Amino acid sequence: MTARVGFIGLGIMGRGMARNILRAGFPLTVWNRTPSRMDPLVQAGAQPGKDPADVAAQSEIVVLCVSDTPDVEEVLFGAHGVVQGARPGTLVIDCSTISPQATVAFAQRLGERGVHMLDAPVSGGSEGAEQGTLSIMVGGDPEDVDRAMPVFQAMGKAITHVGGHGAGQTVKLVNQILVVGNCLAMCEALLFAQAGGVDLEKCLQAVTQGAAGSWMLSHRGPQILRRDWRPGFTIDLQQKDVRLVLGEADALGVPVMVSSLVFHLYRTLQRRGLGHQGNHALIQALEHLSDIVVGTEEAPSHGEAA
Repeated sequence: MTARVGFIGLGIMGRGMARNILRAGFPLTVWNRTPSRMDPLVQAGAQPGKDPADVAAQSEIVVLCVSDTPDVEEVLFGAHGVVQGARPGTLVIDCSTISPQATVAFAQRLGERGVHMLDAPVSGGSEGAEQGTLSIMVGGDPEDVDRAMPVFQAMGKAITHVGGHGAGQTVKLVNQILVVGNCLAMCEALLFAQAGGVDLEKCLQAVTQGAAGSWMLSHRGPQILRRDWRPGFTIDLQQKDVRLVLGEADALGVPVMVSSLVFHLYRTLQRRGLGHQGNHALIQALEHLSDIVVGTEEAPSHGEAA
């Protein structure tokens, strides 16, 4: 029998994930803080929920995809939160990226009410969310992972159970360390290529096929050349994840110098009102420092206005 699924949070990632759950044949109830974001899914066959409690009351499995740790706490435990409508045995799957330590605490609080939880943050950008090809890093009990697997398979292709509660969030922060480091390297490389006067399209074609190739370079490099800052993942959300990395690294006593540098570069872009742009717009911080603009026909000389 197909489980009844609820989905809370229909942002840049959640809307594609929810649509793929609906396409897979699950009866779906949705809720979003901005109600208009529910309309396309309701038109496609989903039921609208009045609030998170109502979604939980109509669901056996509830998926969350919201922005930050306080948002998850409010959706779960607020006055109209999931716990107000969930029955014992309900499974909560949190696909947000939040604090690993908070995740462990949330799982314990839910468990005291007989509600199960998995932390299952995702990676793959809005493209992966739309296409159902996300990488999903899952923390929690194995029997809950088995129960959730049909829902995971509707949203993603690489589904890995990485450990107990909080482990999924820890692995997601590992992912984000790699993402921002890779993004910074890509931006430096393209700035160097622009200054060197080579054909940027041919340069990308050459390096993406070798040892320097990566998802970031293949998907975001062409966007940079087109000056296309539409987000697969926004600077503001990326910055929130880097802030989580820095907090956890501080608690663990781990040096994360590149992540710290990226945090401060993103901060300069946020101060310029660019937080809504894609995370690959990191290159604009380097362009500001160098007076070189990638994607123009000629690299301006040092000191010349870009």
